[in-house]
Amino acid sequence: MLVYRITIRKHAGDLCGNGADKVGGRWNKKGIPVLYTGENKEIALLETIIHTPPLLIPALDMLTLEIPDDSITMIEIENLPKNWDAYPAPVILSEIAENWIMERKTIALKVPSCIIHTSYNYILNCMHPAYASVKLIKRENFKFDTRLKK
Repeated sequence: MLVYRITIRKHAGDLCGNGADKVGGRWNKKGIPVLYTGENKEIALLETIIHTPPLLIPALDMLTLEIPDDSITMIEIENLPKNWDAYPAPVILSEIAENWIMERKTIALKVPSCIIHTSYNYILNCMHPAYASVKLIKRENFKFDTRLKK
């Protein structure tokens, strides 16, 4: 299965989850390396827009990654707390994901996007023993249309 990630060009070659490890996120605590990806380029773009400061538009790359189809755990919206899409994110989400990460049963956690609930993000467990099977298929410059920041 292909997943997508838009990231700052100077960090695009790092697929080890170092950024998420340093700052934490909705689905991971600080100190836990994961890689955030989207099911399509469009959700990857929306996720990038909401996490990019308004006056900062860095040089970006679009990554296409291949993950094993048989190594995905899915979390349905109905299995999440009612406030799962709140900002800031409820701590329970990173706790749910931490349990999944530590079990190391699958490489990817399929979770609904809090931006568009019918789209999905894939959180990749960089500590999974088979994480090396995640393949970078394509890396290309991504032209960010500045009208998106209005």
